Amino acid sequence: MKASERTDVPYGGRSLQGVQVSASRRSGTTDELGPDEPEQPERDGADLLAALLDGMDAALCAFDADGVVTHWNREAERILGWSAAEAVGRQGFAGWAVRSADAGEVEDRLLSAMRAPGRQVNEFALLTKDGGRVLVRTQSAAVRGPDGRPAGVYCAFSEVHAQIDLERSIALSEALLEDASWGVVLVDADLRPAVVNAHAARALGAGRTSVLGRPLGDLLAQGVEELENALTHVLAEGAPPAPAEVWVSLRTPEGERRRCWRSGFVRLASPLAEEPVPLGVGWLFQDVTESKQGEQEAALLRFRANQLHRAARAAAECEDPAEAAIVHLDFALAGFADHALIDRVVGGATSDTDAAEQVRLVRVAATPSGAPGPSVPSGTSGMPVRYGEGHPAVQCVERAGSVRASAGVRAVPAEQVRRWATARQWPEDTVHGLCAVLRSRGRTLGVVTFLRGAGRSAFERPDAMYAEDVAVRIATALDLAGAVDRP
Repeated sequence: MKASERTDVPYGGRSLQGVQVSASRRSGTTDELGPDEPEQPERDGADLLAALLDGMDAALCAFDADGVVTHWNREAERILGWSAAEAVGRQGFAGWAVRSADAGEVEDRLLSAMRAPGRQVNEFALLTKDGGRVLVRTQSAAVRGPDGRPAGVYCAFSEVHAQIDLERSIALSEALLEDASWGVVLVDADLRPAVVNAHAARALGAGRTSVLGRPLGDLLAQGVEELENALTHVLAEGAPPAPAEVWVSLRTPEGERRRCWRSGFVRLASPLAEEPVPLGVGWLFQDVTESKQGEQEAALLRFRANQLHRAARAAAECEDPAEAAIVHLDFALAGFADHALIDRVVGGATSDTDAAEQVRLVRVAATPSGAPGPSVPSGTSGMPVRYGEGHPAVQCVERAGSVRASAGVRAVPAEQVRRWATARQWPEDTVHGLCAVLRSRGRTLGVVTFLRGAGRSAFERPDAMYAEDVAVRIATALDLAGAVDRP
């Protein structure tokens, strides 16, 4: 083989032209390989390197110090249409891959990489075999020989739009994981956080590195099952068609904090595998607790206003004002409490000047104690209820204002709760109570009491305001009933 012949073999330790001779043959000595000395190892290396070059995702070509093409892989052939046989051995790009008017500038910029440190990035318009033009972005760098001197240039290039798409994808990933205004968590196939951005770390109440590799159950007190179920579904089936709202409880030094996260999920698959191999799940979420609570409060207000309207319409059809009072009570119970009681002051009513007298209350109506149901009148015996001093209903009458009571916070023993309810003459399953005073024409007529079991939360200020609205209507009906009963 002559030294001037060129083949598509890389430079690694050999001449840039890829001449398949030993070092001693290149130097002109006479130690030629005999017929019994096969060049199989060198051939295997050439085949391996050729396979590597052809398997690259980027197009690659190389030039020797004189600007002659020495390498051309399959991706370069795909982009421009010129095969390796047609490209290798040509002098530069002039007349075939670049317009003649641009060939000098393109060649100078490519070969200048031999004299510059590092890599150089350029953009050129190259010609395809069928006459079209393709804008490519190139990265070129010098190739040095065994003596350290520049022996040529290699050039990797790709279509500009493909490169821009790649850069956009990388930029998007970095922006999501650094500057996004919503939480981004990359969860691995074991459902453990692998990457967490700053927003998500703040939402989880931990540092960006301290949450990595930990089970979600270590971070969340409630809502873990629902979240893990969503992640498992995405790994198996793919992303859901719409965001999901997940309620969770976070562990904080002040206790558990309940939050609502509107979450979107995407399955992550490796782009290097022939078939999609799930790498995990991308979980993006926003905290929508305030807006959801606002929606819930607005819906609750609409429901309660509707109940008050319906109760007024139904009570207007009652001939007996006392029956109308019970109708108001029953409509108020829906979605609000489990049980309710109406107690009236003995003697009919008390004025503010009678505050010093002992308060005695007689039961007028009550819901069944065994299970929720319609309220029923309590009879006409007139026996006072055995309320002790300091009972919430007694305090309500004395203060002429609402009083809230609760058996305590969480983890209270059930027996203690029963004793607490029994001591107040309430059903055994009562945990929370709310008493609202019945006032009409400047007098206190009695008290209405709403009771909740363990399955409900404690009464809050908005609940007391609603109970006061109901109490006004009940008091008006009872006052009318007393006026009708008088001769």
